[in-house]
Amino acid sequence: MMGGNMNKMMKQVQKMQANMLKMQEELSERTVESTVGGGVIKVVANGSQEIVSIDIQPEAVDPDDIEMLQEMILTATNDALQKAKDMVSSEMSKITGGLNIPGLF
Repeated sequence: MMGGNMNKMMKQVQKMQANMLKMQEELSERTVESTVGGGVIKVVANGSQEIVSIDIQPEAVDPDDIEMLQEMILTATNDALQKAKDMVSSEMSKITGGLNIPGLF
């Protein structure tokens, strides 16, 4: 009896792993974006938590205030990465049933 339950559980784990791999592939193609400064800086990240693009409008560039530009880029980048993490966590929790399994994502 124990063996049957163990086999069933192993099949469920294997299915969950396969679903997670598929989801990770799909998420790597999905993107999120963050804008700051009224849209003068836009950063796009993917589900692999990589920055895909950074768009800087000319009006964001003030040679006398480079620090502000750097801060806006940093803020937008960190926000885009957090949104990517949240997207991955939300999608993966659908597969794991809300279980937080360390090291999976």
